[in-house]
Amino acid sequence: MSTPLRIDFVSDVSCPWCAIGLHSLETALNRLGSTVKADIHFQPFELNPAMGPEGQDITEHIQQKYGATPAQQEQSREMIRQRGADVGFEFALGARTRIYNTFDAHRLLHWAGEQGKQSELKHALLSTYFTKGEDPSNRDILIRVAGEVGLGQEAATEVLSSNRYAEEVREAERFYQRNGIHSVPAIIINERHLISGGQPPEAFEQALKQIVAMK
Repeated sequence: MSTPLRIDFVSDVSCPWCAIGLHSLETALNRLGSTVKADIHFQPFELNPAMGPEGQDITEHIQQKYGATPAQQEQSREMIRQRGADVGFEFALGARTRIYNTFDAHRLLHWAGEQGKQSELKHALLSTYFTKGEDPSNRDILIRVAGEVGLGQEAATEVLSSNRYAEEVREAERFYQRNGIHSVPAIIINERHLISGGQPPEAFEQALKQIVAMK
């Protein structure tokens, strides 16, 4: 019999460790096979909620925010690229040159969840930014990507041109912040167990086995 697991994956589409963490988690779930039945819900978190529509040069941004030199950033990007490759995700070096606001992407993900297409859209948005280097705040790009994963472009346009799901996204962000989530990815199992960071598949597999054993 499969053990049901509710998984709330708190993350941002502009977070490289979130892409690594998601693919690592999915690798672990595939290894566990039919022993678990995972129900994944993608929850919003904005790394840069005050970012303007023009975005910011990524090297400049990381230096200001974290104090990392360009050389340190280059070393970090190579490590991230390798970690992504290890779990089947492509970080295209040089493709991502700016950091953008992601609020509209989260609104679209909330809507996609109601349409049963949240996972597909999440994966597509991560690839749009990290693999193709496209702007995840650009509404034309968001509408195109929605269409590519089987969501109606006309309906996506209606969502993005209105204020729909804005309060739902903000309330979800406040909820997780109130409950101590201040960095992502944060993976919450059955609303009780927290796994933090872009862990390797082995760490997720071990943690999930321990959680299943406690049920």
